[in-house]
Amino acid sequence: MLLRALVPVLLDRCPELVARHETEILSLAHELRNLLPARRETLTSLAVPAERTRFYSRLRTLRHAHGIVELLDSGLREISDGPQLLLVDNLHEADPTDREFFALLLRRADPALLRLRLATAGDTVPEPAGAVAVALEAALRRFAVPVEADRPRPTEEPQQTEDPAAENTVIDLARGYVRGDCTDDDPLVLRAYATVAPEMRARWHDERAEELAQLGEWSLRLGAIAIHRERGSAPRQAGVEVLRDALEYCVNMGFYHATIDYGQRGRALVDWTEQLSHWWAFTTKMTTSLLALARPVEALALYDEARGHTDNSMVHMQAAYATSMIYTRHLDIGERDHRRARAWSNAAIAYARLLTDARERAAHLVFNRNGLALVAMHEGRLEEALELVTEGMAELDRTLGPDQHQLHRSVLRHNRAQLLAAVGRHEESLVELDAVIASDPNYAEYHLDRGTTLRRLGRPVAALASYEQALRLSPPFPEVHYNRADTLLELGEVEAALAAFDYVLELDPNHLDARLNRAGLRYARDDDEGAWHDVRAGLELDPGNAHLLCVRGQLELVVDADLARRTLTAALSRAPELAAAWGARGLAAHSCGDLAAAVADLDRAIELDDDPTNRFNRGTALLDAGRFDEALADFTLVAQEHGDSLTRLRRGACLLALGRDAEADKEFQACLAVDPELADEVRNHRQRLLPA
Repeated sequence: MLLRALVPVLLDRCPELVARHETEILSLAHELRNLLPARRETLTSLAVPAERTRFYSRLRTLRHAHGIVELLDSGLREISDGPQLLLVDNLHEADPTDREFFALLLRRADPALLRLRLATAGDTVPEPAGAVAVALEAALRRFAVPVEADRPRPTEEPQQTEDPAAENTVIDLARGYVRGDCTDDDPLVLRAYATVAPEMRARWHDERAEELAQLGEWSLRLGAIAIHRERGSAPRQAGVEVLRDALEYCVNMGFYHATIDYGQRGRALVDWTEQLSHWWAFTTKMTTSLLALARPVEALALYDEARGHTDNSMVHMQAAYATSMIYTRHLDIGERDHRRARAWSNAAIAYARLLTDARERAAHLVFNRNGLALVAMHEGRLEEALELVTEGMAELDRTLGPDQHQLHRSVLRHNRAQLLAAVGRHEESLVELDAVIASDPNYAEYHLDRGTTLRRLGRPVAALASYEQALRLSPPFPEVHYNRADTLLELGEVEAALAAFDYVLELDPNHLDARLNRAGLRYARDDDEGAWHDVRAGLELDPGNAHLLCVRGQLELVVDADLARRTLTAALSRAPELAAAWGARGLAAHSCGDLAAAVADLDRAIELDDDPTNRFNRGTALLDAGRFDEALADFTLVAQEHGDSLTRLRRGACLLALGRDAEADKEFQACLAVDPELADEVRNHRQRLLPA
C-alpha cells in the first residue's frame, strides 16, 4: 500500500527516480504494472512455468528492501516539505519479508524525512522460523525508542440472554470480522466468529471473495482472497486453486517465506491420492523455498515423504535431482556427500530416459546431467563437468527449436563460462559470458561475472564498466558495489573507492572485506579515528582476522610499539604470508630498539612483497645498525623509483658513513633543495657519522 500511494505521485514529479527503481517496485506492487511498464525483463522473469529452471537468490528481497528505502529517501526529498509519519500497526504479525524491510528502514531512513511509529503487541518481536537476513528485533533494540501505549479497550461482550438483539450483535461482530478480511484480533470478535454456524461463515467468505475478485487487484489474491477461499464453501477446489496461484507467483518472484506458508496451507487442503498434481506442486515449491532459505534438512524430509507416497516417475525424477543437489550443495559442508549426490543424479537421469516424448526426454536429460556436472565440479572433476555441460548445450540445439528452453540454455552457457574460468581458460569464459549476455542482457549477475573475468584478464577498466552495468540493472547489490570499489582501488582512484566502500557498508555493515579495505584506506590517509572504528567493528565480526589485526597493529605503533608487536605477531600466526604484517612488525621491533629482529622481519616482508616502503624501512634499520653498505643498496633501489627528499637524506647518510663525502654532500644538497626543513636532520647525520 505504501508503494501504491507513493509511486503515482513520484511518477508525476520525478519519473526518472521511479524508473531507476522499476525492478523492486514491480516486484512488490504488481498492480503498478498498469502505470509503470517493465523494461528490464529477464529470461528468468519471462520463463513459462514448464521451463523455469532457475530461481532467484534468497537475498533478492533484501535488495528490494534497500531499493525501496532509497526510493523513499529520494522521493520524500522531492515531494515533501517536512518529515512524514509512517504508522505501522501490528508489526509483530508482519511476514518475514516485511520485517526485513522495516528493519532496514529503522537503520537507514533519515528521521528528518520519515518518522516511524511501529506498534507491536508486546515488548519484543521474536523472529519466526527461518529468520531473514536482517533481524527486526535487533533493529528495534538498536534504533527504536520504546514507548508504552494505551491499550485499546476490548469490545464489550453481549449479555447471555434469549434476546434476539444479543444474537444479532454476535452475528454482526462475526460478519464484520469477515468483511474486515479476518484481521481483527479482538478476542470477543474471534469468539463471536467461532460461534456462528460454519455454513453461514462459509457463505460470508464466498461473498467477500467474489467482491474482492471484482476489484482485479493481484495482491488481494495473495492475501485476503486466499483466506476467504480457504474458509469458503469449496476450500478443496477454489481454495486450492487460489493458493496454487499465489504459491507459483511467490516462488517465481523469490518470496520464499510466503511460498512455504502457501505450501503448508495448500498441503493441508489437498489429498495426495486424488490431487497428486496439486499436492506435488505445493510440496516441491516448498522444498525449493526451504533450500533457498538454507533449510535443507526440512526439504530432504519432504522429498522422502514424496517418494513414500507415490510411484509417479516424474515426482521421483524431480525428487532425485533435488536430493542430489541437497547432498552436494545445500547441506553444511561437513555433512555433504558427493558420492551419494552422484547416485541420486544418476537416478534422475535414469528416470528421464523413461520419458516417451523425444523433446521432453532431451530437455530433462540435459537438465539432470547439468546437476551431475555440479556434483562433478564439487568433486574436483572439472573436465568431466565441462564435458557434461558442453554436450548438454549441443543436445538442446539438436533436439529443440530455437525458442524452446531459452532460460535453461542460458543457464548451461553460464555454467560453462564458470567452469572454463575454473580451469583457467578465461578468454573462452569471456566469450561464453558475452554470448549469454546477448541472449539475456538484463540479468545483472551475468554482468557481475563478466566483470570478475575481465579483472582476471588484467582489464580493470572494462571490468568496471561491467560492474556499473550490473548496478544499473539491479536493486542495491552489495557484492557488485564491493567489486566496483575494489576495482576503483586497483585503478588508483582512492577517493572514489573510499566512497564506494562507504556505500557497501551502508548496505551491509557486516561486509567484512569492505570493512577491512576501508580500514586500510583510512589508515593510509592518516584517518586514525576512522581506521580504529573499522578495525573494532571488523574484529567484532571476526576476532581473529589477520588483516584487521595487522591494521590494528599499525595503529598501535603510534602509541605503544610493544603492544603493536604482540598484535602483529598474532596476525602472523594466522597469516604467515601477510607481507604488511611482517613490515609493520619490523617497524615495531625497530621502535623497541631490536634492530636485528627489525631487519629479519623486513627481510621477510621484502621476500613476500618487494615494495619500496619495505626497502626504505629496512634501509633505515640497517643504517641504525651500522650496516651502511646494505643500507645504501636499499636506499639506492628506492631512489630509482621514488627520488623523494627523505630517501636522498638517508642515502647521503650512508655515503657519509662510508667516507664518500662528496657524494654525500651532493645528496644532502639535493635533499635540502626540495625540503629545507630537513636541515637539522642533515646536521645530525653529519655530527653522528663524521669521524671525530
